[in-house]
Amino acid sequence: MDITSFVVQGRNQALLYGDHSTYHRQSTKRLLHSRKKLGIANKNRGKFVKRELPAAQDVAAKPEYVHLLLLTSERAWAQAMSFKAAHTADEKGIVGRTRSHIISRLNKAACAAEHLVQILSESEAGSSTNDLLEAKAYAALIRGTMYFEKQSWEPSLQNFATARIIYSALATSAKGDIFKDLLSETIDPSMRFAAYRLNTPRTEPIPAIALRAFPRSDKTLVQAIDNIDPSILSGDADSKKDASPQSMKWRSRVVKIEDAQIATAWGVVQEAVGRLEENLAASKKRNVHEVAGVYDEVLTATQDAVDATKLAIDELREEGVGGGDSRMQSLQITRTAVNYEMVSWRIGRNRVLTGPHDGATEEYGSLRRKFRSKAAQGTEHARELPPSRKLAKLREKVALYDGILQNLESIKELPGVAADAELAAKIDASDQYFEALKCLSIARSHAITGNMGNALGLIHHSSKLCRQAAAGLPESQEGSEGSALNVNVSPDAVAFLEKLLDGELQRHRAIVHIDNLRKDALKDGPGSSIPLIERLHEYPAAGVDLTKIVEFPPRLALVPTKPIFLDVAWNYIDYPSKGRQTASQPKAKDESPAPAPPQAQQQKKGWFGFGR
Repeated sequence: MDITSFVVQGRNQALLYGDHSTYHRQSTKRLLHSRKKLGIANKNRGKFVKRELPAAQDVAAKPEYVHLLLLTSERAWAQAMSFKAAHTADEKGIVGRTRSHIISRLNKAACAAEHLVQILSESEAGSSTNDLLEAKAYAALIRGTMYFEKQSWEPSLQNFATARIIYSALATSAKGDIFKDLLSETIDPSMRFAAYRLNTPRTEPIPAIALRAFPRSDKTLVQAIDNIDPSILSGDADSKKDASPQSMKWRSRVVKIEDAQIATAWGVVQEAVGRLEENLAASKKRNVHEVAGVYDEVLTATQDAVDATKLAIDELREEGVGGGDSRMQSLQITRTAVNYEMVSWRIGRNRVLTGPHDGATEEYGSLRRKFRSKAAQGTEHARELPPSRKLAKLREKVALYDGILQNLESIKELPGVAADAELAAKIDASDQYFEALKCLSIARSHAITGNMGNALGLIHHSSKLCRQAAAGLPESQEGSEGSALNVNVSPDAVAFLEKLLDGELQRHRAIVHIDNLRKDALKDGPGSSIPLIERLHEYPAAGVDLTKIVEFPPRLALVPTKPIFLDVAWNYIDYPSKGRQTASQPKAKDESPAPAPPQAQQQKKGWFGFGR
């Protein structure tokens, strides 16, 4: 019947994009659809007819009656949770009628779930043992939530313990992930708070609390759980599964872990680190992104440990415990240890993404995957990436180095790190190592764009940083090429980078020298045929060459002219528009002399007195 899957999937689908009010509306629609499917829905505008609760015979005939009861319970539960979410921010909290309304809704949900248990326990229903156990666990979960809101901590803890024991037994099946999510997200936090209100110490783990609060009076339930896994109620499974470490070693100090959640989370971290080593050994030939994905489990576990430590510190502060208390001091050391572990593995993941030798080698890959496959088969040579793609990959490396440097700065801010001289020196050496790698990547980008002088300067600075890192790194530094990468930088990695930078420094010095010679040759080569008198506008940076002041022997060459000479030439050119003067005709005797023409006005002259 998949009771647990039906409930969990319905909640997840509704709460993914909405809230409990959305889930309440969806449950109402699904409930109406279920009633129509079973033929028991009231007609539109018809008289309301109260239906009897389904019996075992109905469930045997139509298993959809199980979903009908589950939807009835879930609708009431969602309505109660929506009321609780709407009044959580009230100054006085949830009091009065609101609390009574929430309790009444949860009581209705619990009654529907318990009626489902009663039906499935009858032989006429034809249900399996697992179905009955899932129904009992669901009913105990809803009833425990009702007592929790009612602030009846003892019955609430008993019901939550029943649900936890049943789900722990069912978690051994193929659907174990669903039960584990219910345990970690819903049941365990509620049990921890209820046990706290019953003055149970935090050092006691949740499995032990559940075993003590589990009601063993139900012989049928005890027998069903023993049939699945006899070690559940005996405590052997929990003692093996939850064998959490009782102490934590940080540098030279050993701290006792007094909080059960921190101990459990730290045990998960140690298990995840062990699996990480095994997975990395089996994934050496994978892509760097696939190898980096192996770190996700460790990062999630360490984040849980950090959250548990912060929660324990906040609870002690709310109780008024000062910083001088031994418990607070132990938690501060634990906080530094778990945060250092989390940041360490985060840095290790970024180091994997940078490539071999922390990205020190200049590797960009081929153009496309199909070209890589053809090159591997020998049918075609691998194509080199264009400069734009190379620059993009170098930008990605620089971003990863920036993330590593930021994480190192966060480590320096942890309490107790600055006072530890050896640890501070090691972190400074790691900071200089990754800063040198960042400068190397930026230098390569300058080299690709043709700025060889900038590339040489950055490589020289990177070489100085690497030598400083090698001098400040302890000889007994942990970390090797075969183990999982983290914040610890091995001396071999620094030595490899130092040797590589020495070679790159010599190579770029030669390249810059050759470029300078080419520039001088380009400057003096074409200019050597030009005499000095024609190069007076240039500054002689290399000195004045007096061997060729003028051109000798002289040769014909074009002389640059100015527009003023064209203006002078106007006077010596005959244009068609300028008319010629004709010879004067002889005059007759009787003709009187013609009057003298008026004297013409003086014509304006051109530039510098020249006339046109």
